[in-house]
Amino acid sequence: MIVQRRAVTAVLTAAALLFVAGCSSGGDGPGGGSSAPGTSKPGSADPTGSASASATPPPAKGSVDVVRTVGEGLNSPWGLAPLPGGDLLVSSRDTGTITRIDAKNGKKTEAGKVPGVAAAGEGGLLGLALSPSFASDHMVYAYFTTESDNRIARMLYDEKKPTGQQLGAPNTVLRGIPKGAIHNGGRIAFGPDKMLYAGTGETGDTGLAQDKESLGGKILRMTPDGEPAPGNPFGATSYVYSYGHRNVEGLAWDEDKRLWASEFGQDKWDELNQIVPGDNYGWPTYEGTANKPGYHDPVVEWHPSEASPAGIAYAEGSIWMAALRGQRLWRIPVRGVEGKPKPEAFLDAKYGRLRTVVSEGGDKLWLTTSNTDGRGTPKAGDDRVLEVRVS
Repeated sequence: MIVQRRAVTAVLTAAALLFVAGCSSGGDGPGGGSSAPGTSKPGSADPTGSASASATPPPAKGSVDVVRTVGEGLNSPWGLAPLPGGDLLVSSRDTGTITRIDAKNGKKTEAGKVPGVAAAGEGGLLGLALSPSFASDHMVYAYFTTESDNRIARMLYDEKKPTGQQLGAPNTVLRGIPKGAIHNGGRIAFGPDKMLYAGTGETGDTGLAQDKESLGGKILRMTPDGEPAPGNPFGATSYVYSYGHRNVEGLAWDEDKRLWASEFGQDKWDELNQIVPGDNYGWPTYEGTANKPGYHDPVVEWHPSEASPAGIAYAEGSIWMAALRGQRLWRIPVRGVEGKPKPEAFLDAKYGRLRTVVSEGGDKLWLTTSNTDGRGTPKAGDDRVLEVRVS
């Protein structure tokens, strides 16, 4: 597979490297021989990796309180990005549109339609992320399926323009991610190092997950301009951060800059993984725990009927994982936890399929349902965005 990347000038390349170096905090970011987030190696006594010695574990029992329905009547919502000021941008997988929701009164305004989206099966307009410099550049990043591939593009968002015309023309950041009727991945997020991470799927072609030359079945890491990020484990020209994934739809970092990812299994085990750059997460050779040299085992695993995990977020010392087939919100305590975390389920079947969960800071989460995606049973008001308080 040939990956086409936007050419950049030597001046822009040098500027990107300076940007990365400037964004490294306390020597923890990439560049200068230092490590990218998520580099803790799990040990036998602590499968979640090394956390701060002073970290206080979250309570043994958690809580979830659905405060209110923020927005409703959404069509196949997938990605969600909170705007400065509190409003939300939500992508529609099947219509290829991005909608703004007023977080105070629930009013919906169409920002625009992303050109080139070819929605079919599990593909369409998927993840959203705001630029780390959104306050000045107003760029919205989107992961979407076209007729030929999955790709990531960024668009200027101008809320002062008329409804439906607020998105600028897409500027492709990365193209050539394999597409399929299933397993398109689609989650994108900026990490603590200000690099852009993307979870991809192997599209049902299982061999892609172990092929380091393919972008399918991977977690990718790149600069905001779409170049392979400095410090990637497989060399200066590789986007691959970790491999051996089946379908990654959730990415989140904790306060120790550890990267977590949720992953769909096949028939046996869904997974929550702590991501170490360069590691092999097993698919398709292994599903779930392998206990084999050279393969990174999951921190927690579930039967697909209980999970089929999509988005994840970190809040109050725990990973919060939205489950599609499982129709519940899982709490996985990870801060200061020794040994295997003990997951705890909430909202079991109360709101149907759950797709995306995003932290707003503190104990506040945004949570989307996914009952209009062709696999759920929509009820009046579906699909919706919920405001949730957790502990």
